[in-house]
Amino acid sequence: MHPGKPGTRSWFLTALTAAGLPRPTIHDLRHTAASLAVSVGANAKAVQRMLGHASAAMTLDTYADLFDDDLDAVVDRLNQAAIF
Repeated sequence: MHPGKPGTRSWFLTALTAAGLPRPTIHDLRHTAASLAVSVGANAKAVQRMLGHASAAMTLDTYADLFDDDLDAVVDRLNQAAIF
């Protein structure tokens, strides 16, 4: 199907309906892209640039909850680097 063709419905919307999922907004897709970038270890500055935020602080304020898993990784790395 062609999304812009009158009288037709896009395959994407058809699939969402069939799966019982709500129609995402552009903001939902933007948040998903940021979340996926964070989950694969993207640097906060890279995510800032990707989203067009004025500062990394703004990005971190908005998506800080996505970085919680990073805390465990920091502890693990510090433990590995510790010389006792």
